[in-house]
Amino acid sequence: QVQLVESGGGLVQPGGSRRLSCAASGFTVDYYAIGWLRQAPGKEREGVSCISTNGSTYYADSVKGRFTLSRDNAKNTVYLQMRDLNPQAPAVYYCAAGEACTRIRVDGLGQGTLVTVSS
Repeated sequence: QVQLVESGGGLVQPGGSRRLSCAASGFTVDYYAIGWLRQAPGKEREGVSCISTNGSTYYADSVKGRFTLSRDNAKNTVYLQMRDLNPQAPAVYYCAAGEACTRIRVDGLGQGTLVTVSS
């Protein structure tokens, strides 16, 4: 069964850091592009970051320089390291896979992991 499970969310103070994990099962993460998306209540879902099959990484302008995406093939897991987090409404972060970063499939997203940045 193909599955992606997000974890690592929680309450973070402004300026703090958090690492999110996206653990894959049923397929190998380096054979697919893996993207992170987030959605806050009442807002559109937005793409945050993506790592392609060749390891290239892409970031939304809003997170560029603060977020780092990495892939651990041995653990079949993709990580999103978030630094210098800005105060914002809680957002659920999701990971999803696709043939390329331009073709991330967002149907059938998992539970996601909630990140709240607040003092």
